[in-house]
Formats: sequence, structure tokens, C-alpha cells
Amino acid sequence: MTENTYSEEELAGFRKAQRIAYDCVEHVESRLAPLMTERDAASLMAEYLRGRGVRQYFHKPFVWFGDRTAFVNFWTDLHFFPSSRRLAWGLPVILDVAPVVDGYAADIGYSCVLGKNELWGRMVADLEPYRDLILRGVRAEKTLQQIYRDVDALIGSQGYENRHRRYPYGVLAHRIGRLEPTRLDGLSAGGFGIPALRWLRAEGRAFKSGASHHSPLWNEKDTSAHRATPGLWAVEPHLGHQGVGVKWEELLVVTPSDAYWLDDGLPHVRRWRGGPRAATADQAGAVSVGSG
Repeated sequence: MTENTYSEEELAGFRKAQRIAYDCVEHVESRLAPLMTERDAASLMAEYLRGRGVRQYFHKPFVWFGDRTAFVNFWTDLHFFPSSRRLAWGLPVILDVAPVVDGYAADIGYSCVLGKNELWGRMVADLEPYRDLILRGVRAEKTLQQIYRDVDALIGSQGYENRHRRYPYGVLAHRIGRLEPTRLDGLSAGGFGIPALRWLRAEGRAFKSGASHHSPLWNEKDTSAHRATPGLWAVEPHLGHQGVGVKWEELLVVTPSDAYWLDDGLPHVRRWRGGPRAATADQAGAVSVGSG
């Protein structure tokens, strides 16, 4: 399936999966504490999602603390996996997970901090215009390649570095979809669920064979020199500066004639609008955890 427009019922399924993922990261944010490792936090995420009935992932929990949020010294893709890095007051945190709920996949990324960090606060506020920039570009039927370059230009004007360039294939976004239950549910390779890898490979093969004119990956390459394909895109602008990285990631709905964000009530949007959000870790208090 290379192009699709989902029904309202299906979009409700994706919205539910995305909300469960954000509930998860806000729950774990409230439990962050000094000396916790990235692996500890990833285990808390997996435990929470198991409690919500999640048995399948598009990709399993990723967690980055400190300068790892900016992908400092990420020489290979193995550095993306949760590590023994320990948390301390003032360090930035990114929680990233992609659960599958009743066959509906979501992929989200969430930035937070243990206590306070002025640079982190400024960078998180500076993430806000990317949401409108990307949506306006898609609605104007700009090519994905051009929108990527527009994002790069804004990053440069803010004095930051593009860190989504460090993701595999340098993606700003990728397509995501519905995964039918299989006997491979629960199995993973490289942090990605086997059904998800098969889905992505099928999308890629359709593009390479000419069955689809559109790549499932959104980056700065010529393969992204086309308008957004109808369907769902997981969009994740990621900024870095002086060892601090921040991002958001959420689902963008693209139809043959329009585009819109799947949910306008997500934590980063509420943060920008001054609305209610989960207590930060310094408000919630420290929690004792093992070394992981």
C-alpha cells in the first residue's frame, strides 16, 4: 500500500495510539530522578505500555540523557539504544517510542528536563514555529525536499544544528501506517518490530520498483522531490546546541487535498499555549531506582 486516505474510524485508532504513547512519556517524566539510567527509563516506558495492553511496537523505547539528546559522539546507529548514562539535575531528556495499539501505529518524541536548564527552555520554545512551517509547506504542495530545506534554514537562523540529519537516512519524517496482527508480533530487530520493518521494506520496494513514485522517507535527497504522499507521516524536527538536544514528534495527516496534525492537544502544544501539562520531575519529587 503506497498511498492511502484513512477513514475517521481509522484516524481515531491512530489518535488513541498516539495519546497512549504521550501518556507513557508524561508518566515516565514524573518519575525521572538523579542516578536513573537511560535503560531504567526505557524499562519504565515498556512497563507502562504493557499495562496498557501494548504487545507490538513500530519501534521500542529510546531514551537519551544529557549531550546524548544532541547525538554527541553518535558514531554508529548502535549509539541510539538506551545506555547506562545516568541522569542528574539540569540534564535534558528525550523519550521516544512507537507503540502499536490494535494494529494502529504511532511514533512520538518528547523533550523534558530534570529540574531546570535555561538553554533547554529556550530551545523547546524555539521548536514551536516548526509545526506551522511544516504544515504550511505541505498544504502549499511544496516538495518534501524543499520543506526540509526550509526547516534547515530556520534552524540556522536560530543558531542551532540540525540533529535529525543524524537519524538513519537523515529523515525529518517517515510514513507510518496500520500493521495487521501476525505471528511475528512482539518480535523485533534493531529496536524495530519485525512487522514494522516488513511494512517499511514493502513501502521502499514499491518505490524502487516504480509501483510508487514516492519514497516512505522524508529527507533532503532527490527521492523527496515530490509533494507529501497521502497517508500518515511521523514528523520529528530535532535541534541541537552546546550539548543540548530537543525535539517533538507527532503524526501528520495528509489527504489528496489537505493536511492537518492528527491531534492538537499534545503536551508540547499545550506547553507552547500555556495550558496544563504533567508535573516536571522536580515538582514530583525524586524516586529511588536501581542501576539498570
